[in-house]
Amino acid sequence: MAREKLKEEDKRKLNSENFKKLYSIFQYLIPYRTKFIVGLIFLVVGSFLLMGFPYIAGKLIDVAGGDQSWYLKDINQVALALMAILFLQGVISYFRVYLFAQVSENAMADVRNDLYKRLIHLPINFFDKNRTGDLMSRITSDVSMLQTTFSTTLAELIRQVVTLVVGLTAIFITTPALSVFMLCVLPVLIVAAMIFGKKIRVLSRKSQDELAISSTIAEETFQSILAVKSFTNETFENRRFSAAQSRVASTAIGAAKYRAAFISFIIFALFGAMVAIIWYGALLMQRGEMSIGDLISFVLYTAFIGGSIAGLGDLFGQLQRAIGASERILEIQQEDTEHEEVVVSTQPVDNVLGNISFENVTFSYESRKDIKVLNQLSLNIQSGEKVAIVGKSGAGKTTIAQLLMRLYKGYEGAIKIDNKEIGTYDLAQLRASIGIVPQEIILFGGSIRENIAYGNPLATEEEIIAAAKKAHAIEFIDSFPEGLDTLVGERGIKLSGGQRQRIAIARTILKNPAILILDEATSSLDAESENQVQQAFNELMKNRTTLIIAHRLATIKSVDNIFVLENGSIKESGNHDELLGRTNSTYNHLVNLQLVE
Repeated sequence: MAREKLKEEDKRKLNSENFKKLYSIFQYLIPYRTKFIVGLIFLVVGSFLLMGFPYIAGKLIDVAGGDQSWYLKDINQVALALMAILFLQGVISYFRVYLFAQVSENAMADVRNDLYKRLIHLPINFFDKNRTGDLMSRITSDVSMLQTTFSTTLAELIRQVVTLVVGLTAIFITTPALSVFMLCVLPVLIVAAMIFGKKIRVLSRKSQDELAISSTIAEETFQSILAVKSFTNETFENRRFSAAQSRVASTAIGAAKYRAAFISFIIFALFGAMVAIIWYGALLMQRGEMSIGDLISFVLYTAFIGGSIAGLGDLFGQLQRAIGASERILEIQQEDTEHEEVVVSTQPVDNVLGNISFENVTFSYESRKDIKVLNQLSLNIQSGEKVAIVGKSGAGKTTIAQLLMRLYKGYEGAIKIDNKEIGTYDLAQLRASIGIVPQEIILFGGSIRENIAYGNPLATEEEIIAAAKKAHAIEFIDSFPEGLDTLVGERGIKLSGGQRQRIAIARTILKNPAILILDEATSSLDAESENQVQQAFNELMKNRTTLIIAHRLATIKSVDNIFVLENGSIKESGNHDELLGRTNSTYNHLVNLQLVE
């Protein structure tokens, strides 16, 4: 599930090791360093300029009271000086925010591009181990957190530090006695804030956890809405979601109690501290140790300093979360892509004939290393031959196709195409020479034209139409008012199963592979759709080495050879008639189970 908010446990300690992780992302700002440095200069200048406001505001009061010791003698001049500071601050803030936005937007776009590029080149087993929602969160939530850090948090951190340092320096120089008194009061507020804040964070984290659970329920329900409706479980799901929302509300209300108590305490303590400071300042004024203007300046500086201290806690929390976000992004960027594992060959795609051999291949999935999906499997397929691989579910049929395309690594034995180990081929060239039509056709949410052209993005309109004709898809395409421009909907939902299959076949025809894999491609179709799709398959299989992975044995009667897979090994092979003639053969048993005439 994509996280709506980064949780408290996503925070990382602010140490040198974790700052290095943040610095790794910070390097994306280097191409835009000129604008970033100019923005920093505006930020520092603006911060120093703003800190002159309390001092001049205090002098305004003194000048109004008749003090002529300052070099501006008229209150109008002092007021104009204050307005000038505010005007310059506004101009500087505009350019600072605009420059930082340019830098952060461009830099984070680069991060997203690199992250997406890395993700789509990672091996299949990475996606087996990671949920799609979590990966989407890396691109969205994590990068957004970094974007906020570089565009706002970093600037605010520098500004608050400058405000704190300059403010403390100013009050200790101008009103040292009152400054010492303030420092005696301030620790009480800080300790109380820490105690309340810790309890509120714990409850907030629990509230976020409960919210995440309820969001997961909603996500799973929407993804499986067909199952929910077919089992008429709307009421059940509604109760489940309502129960989760009740827990969210209950936890959030508990946290709100502490926040309310904290706010009440802060209001009392903060204003009480202000009263104490003003009282002591008034006492000093009575003694003639400070002017009313100094007191006003002190109060304003104190407000600035208090705001900085309050803001720094939140800013440090954001930095901790940003380090957590950078850590998750770096985890992906440090993963080895498929292409980094390839031994590049000069073997061109056009020279692939389609001879395939598996020699004593043993393989286990990384998540189930104790189970041998393939066990000493050996088979040979000649160029242009049409073969079928049959067997019970879990026998390893689809695994053969996946290994041939190098979707997984770590097998023992040898897999060869044209007598060359598949690991010696360039990965892109290898997959370009193999076309696959899976059982579950995934179409993209664009037009029919775009989905067919996915097989060859450089194809012309004529080639797309020719591929659609060969796939027996042009008839239903022309029946749509928009023709090739018809939008298929998310995952092709607006098309029937047979129509999706024929679009996929047209896409594969356009790819023009030397080797074709049909992975149970007609198992979910009705008889009429299967007949239409089978005609398209016949066109697709011409002059190609074809592997047909099938449960429905009636569709493979005419293939050149059938391999019967059992427990990860080839138990028997031969054509349909030969295998059917063997009374006790596994194939014969499978055929009888399916009542094939």
